[in-house]
Amino acid sequence: MTTTAMILAAGQGTRLRPYTDHLPKCLIELAGQTLLEHQARALQRAGVEHVLVITGYQAAKIEALGYATVHNPAFATTNMVASLFCARDRMVSTTDLLIVYGDVVFESRVIRALLAEGAPLATTIDRGWQRYWSLRMADPLADAETLKLAPNGNILELGKPPASLSDIEGQYMGLSKVRADHVERFKRAWADLDPAGCYDGRDKPNMFMTSFFSILLTQGWELKAVPVEHGWLEVDSVSDLELYHRLFERRELGELYHPT
Repeated sequence: MTTTAMILAAGQGTRLRPYTDHLPKCLIELAGQTLLEHQARALQRAGVEHVLVITGYQAAKIEALGYATVHNPAFATTNMVASLFCARDRMVSTTDLLIVYGDVVFESRVIRALLAEGAPLATTIDRGWQRYWSLRMADPLADAETLKLAPNGNILELGKPPASLSDIEGQYMGLSKVRADHVERFKRAWADLDPAGCYDGRDKPNMFMTSFFSILLTQGWELKAVPVEHGWLEVDSVSDLELYHRLFERRELGELYHPT
């Protein structure tokens, strides 16, 4: 079975200004490579055959690099799920669909673990998230979200505000896979959502991916967790980027993420 990775790179990256004043977030440099280069190399080493970048802000700078792209013209007023489904015509039932956030980098071992999971819908989770989050912020609960697991490894809940650390059995990483034979059902689930509905306080064009997954859980989907230990980074803010630069200069970045 072949795999297509769709990288969600449409956002404006406002929390990374001034780095994103004239660049899309995925073209910011980390450890000598852009985020997109990190992603493309890891995907290639994991055996992913096709990469499609969903663009928005500063799209021409991504297109100039020769990547296959689909553009979200409403990038300034929509969020990642809407961006993903701008490429719905490229989602086919003969190819596994890999969903990749544009602001995460990851080792190829993480992708291989996700590809090896045969469930209809799966997502990677970092079981070592507390150590990582404690480097990024004084209070790990401040930016964390719930993730609760059933004994069989299925996710029961994700994306809600946690009351305590016990509500977080792993950190959602923004890397998910839809098995090929469930791609059409996945597309229908999005198309059937009420356009006027409210989804965790947001309208349909601005809903979060975790909100969409939560809806799928209520519809009877099983969302399988693929646990890993580190092997990734989220580049969400200037403070994140500066932290990673410091760790790289001290040769300590590899304890969290080893660039390929």
